[in-house]
Amino acid sequence: MKIPLESIKELREMTYASIIECKKALQEVNGDIQKALGLLRKRGLEIARGKQGRRALEGRIEAYVHLGNKIGVLLEVDCETDFVAGNSDFCQFTKDIAMQIAACNPKYIKREDVPADVIESEKDKELFFKDNCLLEQVFIKEPNLTIKDCLGSLIARIGENIVIRRFVRYKIGE
Repeated sequence: MKIPLESIKELREMTYASIIECKKALQEVNGDIQKALGLLRKRGLEIARGKQGRRALEGRIEAYVHLGNKIGVLLEVDCETDFVAGNSDFCQFTKDIAMQIAACNPKYIKREDVPADVIESEKDKELFFKDNCLLEQVFIKEPNLTIKDCLGSLIARIGENIVIRRFVRYKIGE
C-alpha cells in the first residue's frame, strides 16, 4: 500500500519517530494514523525495556517553582551521556515532569516503590497507583498518555536509557 507523504509527516509530528518508522507503522495498519500511533507507542515501550539495564550516570537536576512561590519541585532525571542531558527534548521532558509533580503530587516514582503495608491498606490498588505513582499518572499536557508512555517515547527517540531517579516536592505549610 502506498502511504501518502502527508500521513507520514502528520504521524512524525505527533510522535517524533523517524520517517522510516512512521512509514512502516502506517503500512502495517493500512494507513490508519491512530492505529499507527498506538503501534509506535508500543514499540517505544519495548525499546525502553531493552535499554533499562544500561547505566545512566549523567543527567539533569530540574527545579520548578509554581506561580505564587507556594509549591516547588527538585527533580533528578538521569541519562547515559552528557550530550543527551543537554538535548532540548530531554530538557523539555524534565521541565514537564517537574510541573507534573507540582500539579499532581505523586508520592512514589513507580509502583514497585510503594511499601507493602501501604498497598495492603488500599481498597482500590490500581486507582491508588494511578494517583500516587508518577509513572502511572496521566500526563497533564497530554491526557491520553501516561508519564510512562512519555518516558518510553523519549527513550525511543533519543536512543538512551533515561531514568527518573528521585524528586522532592515542597509546599508551604506541609
